[in-house]
Amino acid sequence: MRDSLEDLLAGADREVWVPADTKSGARFERVVIAGEPYVLKYQDPRDDWLLRATGDPGERYVLLWERGLLDRLPGVIDHAVVAADWDGRVGRVLLRDVTAQLLPPEQPFRPAGHARFLDHMAAMHAAFWEWRDDVGLTPLTARYLIFSPAVAEAEATLGSPAVVPGVMAQGWSKLAQVSPLLADVVQPLLVDPGPLVEALGQLPHTLVHGDWKAANLGSHADGRTVLLDFGEVPGEASPIADLSWYLALNADLMPESKDDAIATYRAALWRHGVDTADWWDAAVGLELLGTMVQFGWEKALGGQGPELAWWEARAAEGARWL
Repeated sequence: MRDSLEDLLAGADREVWVPADTKSGARFERVVIAGEPYVLKYQDPRDDWLLRATGDPGERYVLLWERGLLDRLPGVIDHAVVAADWDGRVGRVLLRDVTAQLLPPEQPFRPAGHARFLDHMAAMHAAFWEWRDDVGLTPLTARYLIFSPAVAEAEATLGSPAVVPGVMAQGWSKLAQVSPLLADVVQPLLVDPGPLVEALGQLPHTLVHGDWKAANLGSHADGRTVLLDFGEVPGEASPIADLSWYLALNADLMPESKDDAIATYRAALWRHGVDTADWWDAAVGLELLGTMVQFGWEKALGGQGPELAWWEARAAEGARWL
């Protein structure tokens, strides 16, 4: 039987903590229970602009815990959660403090670590292959509009102190000038993502974490992957949703090209028993396009060059699958 979060926190030492890499506005506490360090994260849409953007009342991370989905993750992944609750307004998630196992900031991935991350990503997707969301996690439409100009405008109207929405607005405003090709493909989908969502709905789905970026990743000495923060955009989607996010946000850290990383992940899926023959090309094309619906603004801010050119070509290829 699991201990309740309230019981675990009774008599604990607690202090407010602001992680250096947090960008969502979420509140945290450092907690010490029986001499062991933990982190308490609050899932509160009044603080967290990402929860507001996806329509999460603060419950989705807690649902992953309460419905046993985190328990079904393969043993190669450590989610670090030990308890969670939701009072109807605010979710709370208690995690073991795994700071010492996390990747150093901005340090390039080692080849073996990168390959292991992709293998463990594939293991997670294989474990939930053809899973359907019956618990109320992130809808597909919300997943692809999370960084949209409409969200940036809504946060500005609220007077949100969050930095990222303002940067998003700057990037979207530059996109047409920096990349007319990408703007032509992406901007209609920012207004109406229906064609993309409909096409993605025809692909095999699984449970996705939604935020495979370096700040959420680490490794244990025994080779297990630390994968934190299932609370931002977890849900049902094509497995390439996680892969393409990984490619976009870790582009400067990977020890191989994006095309090679795609091949590495595909081989891992095969090893874990997933046949990719019938759906792979459509999924890669559509998800790389979807990633530019999410992060076209970020690539625009990076300016013209090989990175932007690669995403331009892939987004154009993806549009052919709509």
